Amino acid sequence: MKKRRYGTLSMILSLALVVAIGWGYTQYRQKIIYKRSLNSQYQRYFYDMKDNIETVQTSLEKALLSESRERNILLLSQIYQQAYFAQDRLTQLPLMHKELANTEKFLNHVADYSYALIQDHLDEKELDNKQRQTLFKLQDYMSTLSAEMEQTFAKVVNGEIDMQSVQYNDKEIKESNKVMFDTGITKYEEEQMTQYPELIYDGPFSDQVLNIKPRGLGEGTVDQKKAEDIARKFLEFKGVKSIEALEMGEKLKTISIPAYTFAVKMKDDTTAYIGVSRTGGKIIWMEHSKEIKERTLSSEDAGKKAVEFLNNIGYSSMEPNYSQEYDGFILFNYAYKENDITVYSDLIKVKVALDTGEIIGIDASNYLKSHHERSIPPPTLTQEQAREKVRYNFDISSVRLAIIPDRGQKDVLCYEFKGKYKGFDFIVYINAETGREQKILKIIMGKNGILMI
Repeated sequence: MKKRRYGTLSMILSLALVVAIGWGYTQYRQKIIYKRSLNSQYQRYFYDMKDNIETVQTSLEKALLSESRERNILLLSQIYQQAYFAQDRLTQLPLMHKELANTEKFLNHVADYSYALIQDHLDEKELDNKQRQTLFKLQDYMSTLSAEMEQTFAKVVNGEIDMQSVQYNDKEIKESNKVMFDTGITKYEEEQMTQYPELIYDGPFSDQVLNIKPRGLGEGTVDQKKAEDIARKFLEFKGVKSIEALEMGEKLKTISIPAYTFAVKMKDDTTAYIGVSRTGGKIIWMEHSKEIKERTLSSEDAGKKAVEFLNNIGYSSMEPNYSQEYDGFILFNYAYKENDITVYSDLIKVKVALDTGEIIGIDASNYLKSHHERSIPPPTLTQEQAREKVRYNFDISSVRLAIIPDRGQKDVLCYEFKGKYKGFDFIVYINAETGREQKILKIIMGKNGILMI
């Protein structure tokens, strides 16, 4: 009888062992499949960015050759769009936040300088020699950047660089950055990107604007210990294990908001990176790269999580602007609202994981740069007068007042007309003081969310 019991027990244990091994192998296989999928995603991001940069370079060459104002408007529009797309893809790569700050800034410069030149053309101004010299220098830098991207992408495709591995291990992050960028892009950042010409124009990403004193930080400065306490408290809900200072704020001249940067190890052994401003001790940004499992949340539920999070950290007057879904998470853009007027200058981005609803990223830099107490004057034009400035066959669905950033980061009060033209969604902004057509945005309703360009 005992032998039979022992035999039965042995069979059960053997079966349990087989099941455990099978389960472990299945989990291992799923992890391998997930890793390959995520690595393919990052490769696609990198390829898209490389392709965008090559398009910008080619369009810059064509713009330098063109003598037609109409042709230049088309080329500059393409440069403007593709440079922003490249910058967007750059921010999706699993890299430490500060690694490519100059490249990101450069792409923003190129995009906004192109926009400024478009405005000049629309005012019937030709390119002068100084502007052509600036375009020539930008094209030269873009050509070098394109070549570096090509070499680095070849390493990614050949498996010399595993982009997915940098998400979960701090040592791997540093090693991957070293392998990828010491021989290419980071070297280019250090030797080239700090030398490109200052762009003399009044676009929102010009050096003059980036170097102005941010208006939403408050008063007083914090030391490293206080900044560390602020970072730790901000991430308490995630479970903090340890914190390490990465940036002591020495490079004050190279960043628009001087800050301390920390690597924060969580209790689940993942790592978050966070920036705390030296002035005011405000959270500028946070990025928590971690494995995202099967989706369980709808976009609407994720939006509620984002709003709840903003309310909890003191941003209670924010309204959703647009969103974009990626593999595993959704990025929301929220604009500040004052007296029923949307202030697009004061923008905060929130990234939400679609498996647990956890907040895995925030970027409040635009808000902290531009937010201040405003004395908003009443509009000079009535809504009916502004409507007369909009194309007659534009099918309007809604109208409201909004403040948008114009060239030079100046606030401009506008009437915002949303509607359709020839089956497509657009937003037309009419200056509420002058009646000028200030800006037109096209709304793209894609499968991954809403995008405005």
